Amino acid sequence: MSILDFLSGQFIDVIEWTDDTRDTLVYRFERQGNEIKYGAKLTVREGQAAVFVHEGQLADVFLPGLYMLETNNMPVMTSLQHWDHGFKSPFKSEIYFVSTTRMTDLKWGTKNPITLRDPEFGPVRLRAFGTYAIKIADPGRFLTEIVGTDGEFTRDEIQFQIRNMIVQSASRALAGSRIPVLDMAANTDDLGRIIAEQISATTAEYGLVVPELYVENISLPPAVEEALDKRTSMGVLGDLNKYQQYATAEAMQDAATTPNSGMGMGLGAGMGMAMGNMMQSGPWGARPAQAPAAPPPPPPPVEHVWHIAEGGKSKGPFSKARLGRMVAEGEVKRETMVWTQGQDGWKTADDVDELAQLFTVMPPPPPGA
Repeated sequence: MSILDFLSGQFIDVIEWTDDTRDTLVYRFERQGNEIKYGAKLTVREGQAAVFVHEGQLADVFLPGLYMLETNNMPVMTSLQHWDHGFKSPFKSEIYFVSTTRMTDLKWGTKNPITLRDPEFGPVRLRAFGTYAIKIADPGRFLTEIVGTDGEFTRDEIQFQIRNMIVQSASRALAGSRIPVLDMAANTDDLGRIIAEQISATTAEYGLVVPELYVENISLPPAVEEALDKRTSMGVLGDLNKYQQYATAEAMQDAATTPNSGMGMGLGAGMGMAMGNMMQSGPWGARPAQAPAAPPPPPPPVEHVWHIAEGGKSKGPFSKARLGRMVAEGEVKRETMVWTQGQDGWKTADDVDELAQLFTVMPPPPPGA
């Protein structure tokens, strides 16, 4: 190797990165000894950012554009290295290219069912899954907090962590939403927005944002779905008695039209007898119509029960017969306050016609009493 080849390898003029992997988030520009020629051109394309790390310390972040790597456009590097404008030697730094485009169609889902209390079905277990997208909003923070010295950082290395945050937030959102299970399909947009808002603070600490998060499906356990399908079928059928009559008539018609079928002949004879009975009981039949059934007797009258007031307390209820015995024993007198359902307030027993009779049938006091 000639000295010119060695120098051309050591001192580079163009620094750029073109990504064809579609899943790389951070790529470290590799160079022997990390030597970068003073005045080299740095090309940062749309959807990228370039992060300069000098001696383990983040120096500059370059957004899309074309840059000449000189001290006058790298003030942070100048202060770190104490360069002056006349310094023309190559400098040693690491350059990390960071993809700032959206990484879409990332999957998330609940590994275990989420238990919640539904207002209609009671305790139920749900599973949810969907998709989301991530984007690096702060390349410097993402490099220092997540990537470190990884020379090629892919989305698979951060996807698992983001998915765990989404599942945890989805569990809280579903359990605290108080939305009925049957109405959740109409509220997936709101649930996705709630989940994205809940994890935004944590992803911001990583230098990331979640611009899109979708709840594609919320499903019940298979046994519950089977029971729900049966309930839906019953609702579609409507009146089961009419459906059974219709199904029986269809079966009889199919059997009657089947040639050389003993069942068809039997059913045909049965249908003929049934039609004959209908004709006899109809307007063409000679059999007189049956007399209508006698109406049932009215229910017996409800017997009143009574409460009595004694010493500021209510006692009872007592039937009229029991009150009659209490009158005979002297426990109830004419001035005793009584009440029954439907009566307007308390009254003396003597003021109630139904109870006043109990005092008139009493014998007069014995002579000499």
